[in-house]
Amino acid sequence: MGSVTALACLAVLVTYLGPDSDPAEPDLVLPAGAPTPAGYPTGAAGVGESAEAGIATPGLQPRERTPPPSEPPTPTGTPVAAPSPAVPTLSVSRADVPAEVDLTALGTRDWVHWGLNRPETVVRKGGGTGEIRDEGGRGARDRYDTNPELFGWRDGTPVPAVSATGVGVFVCGTGNGFTLSVAGDGEPRTVHLFAGVWMAQGRLDVRLSTGGATRTLRLEDPHTTHTAQFVIKFRVPRGERLSISWTVEETFRSSCGNVNLQAAAVR
Repeated sequence: MGSVTALACLAVLVTYLGPDSDPAEPDLVLPAGAPTPAGYPTGAAGVGESAEAGIATPGLQPRERTPPPSEPPTPTGTPVAAPSPAVPTLSVSRADVPAEVDLTALGTRDWVHWGLNRPETVVRKGGGTGEIRDEGGRGARDRYDTNPELFGWRDGTPVPAVSATGVGVFVCGTGNGFTLSVAGDGEPRTVHLFAGVWMAQGRLDVRLSTGGATRTLRLEDPHTTHTAQFVIKFRVPRGERLSISWTVEETFRSSCGNVNLQAAAVR
């Protein structure tokens, strides 16, 4: 009787417990955006799952990243180099003088004529740059009016216009002559110097205030007058200058072998 009772109790217990003592919990499915219940493992399907390679974030929706603003492209234009200082240049040559010289047309920047009325008379371009400067020179100047070429202008001061004149100035004696200068501004310039000799050898020396070699040309006539047009091309920075020396290097007549000067023009 006791054995039967024990078996009956065991059968009731097995029926009560069933085949598994811990039945599995049903899958928890949450609506999108619902917070994860406390204690529920992160990374569960459909719960707070990030759009970034399966990384789960508890209780948060996948973050929508705003793309960073695009930066403007870097300009690719050619950079502008700073201007370099003017490189000094200098050359000199000699040419014939035209029968008539128009100083207004030739001296677009500045011009000067010497000796129109008296040895000290100087006429220059009205409203010009004033680049040509008479620095003096050794010896006493005198005036002559037998120059073989003629000079004219239409924009002079203090004499506004002259159609044609053959006057100039001269200095006698070895070592005497004229000294001029022309101011620079960094741009190429061309100087036309009209000068000559009478029974002498003249020496033209041109140099730059920045240094460098002196350029020298000679003009000679032991018997009579000989004139020339010296063409000087130069460039120096602003504040520097071209220096011109025109002197008697040798005379062929004891009384007054000389060098003479008529005009100068800059363009």
